[in-house]
Amino acid sequence: MSEPETFSPTGRLRTRRAKPWLFGLCALAAAPAWAQTPAPLAEWQFSAGIPLEKLFEDTIPDWEVRLGGAAMVRPRYDGSSNYIVVGGPSIDIRYRDIAFASIGEGLGVNVLRGKNWRAGIALSYNLGRRAKETSPLLDGMENINPAPEAKLFAEYAVSKEFPLVMRVDARRSLGGSDGWIGDIGAYMPMPGSSEKFFWFAGPTMTLADSRYMNAWYGVSASQARPGRPQFSPSGGVRSYGFGVSAVWFFDKHWFATTDVAVMQLVGDAKRSPLTQSSTNGVFDVSVNYQF
Repeated sequence: MSEPETFSPTGRLRTRRAKPWLFGLCALAAAPAWAQTPAPLAEWQFSAGIPLEKLFEDTIPDWEVRLGGAAMVRPRYDGSSNYIVVGGPSIDIRYRDIAFASIGEGLGVNVLRGKNWRAGIALSYNLGRRAKETSPLLDGMENINPAPEAKLFAEYAVSKEFPLVMRVDARRSLGGSDGWIGDIGAYMPMPGSSEKFFWFAGPTMTLADSRYMNAWYGVSASQARPGRPQFSPSGGVRSYGFGVSAVWFFDKHWFATTDVAVMQLVGDAKRSPLTQSSTNGVFDVSVNYQF
């Protein structure tokens, strides 16, 4: 009986043992606890590799469970020039190609799915922004309260020969900013990947409605101060970004992941008096155990 086909780092199909490669793909989905708090990470980085698992294997395990710990360096808020280090758990649990409980993706269901695509709904959580604890620049601004976030998403992997994954999503804060935000992104495996090390890279464009933009970047008449004039942003493209995600299996069950991303605010988000730096970066690393 022949062994299953998998994708090689050079982009060619060849026969080899598939499980280590497939586990590596899904391992990237284990994301830190603060993932849904606004940060330069792209949405695709919370689920990198998931659509490719189905594409390269006829069957996938009933259960996939990955638990660990992580640390992240990120801006205090989108547009801040100050950075903080935070830590927390890394959790990703998946049942077949049906349901998932992931700190990065949230609690969700793949409502529609095929061999190389999926579309679904999820519920995640946004930690918001506390003005007094975040930056002196935000003194007198209203807090953006923590709130659940509803998400619609769809992913499509082109082919085994050209494993480009395209993703779109739309998220609605159920409280907090009470606004819509969404990503349009794409990524694919990069040269140099092997059975124990994999990395992906790709761009993202983020759009938001006026309600979201005013909550995060707007300044009302009552909030205006010297050096912080009244500002009412419009909806549209909020930012462009580029990210890299990687996983390294250093043991049969133990693996490490890292994500790096850069985000460039544009338009009204860049022009906001609350924006200190229009270019933000983020870096995280995690160590996990795969059951």
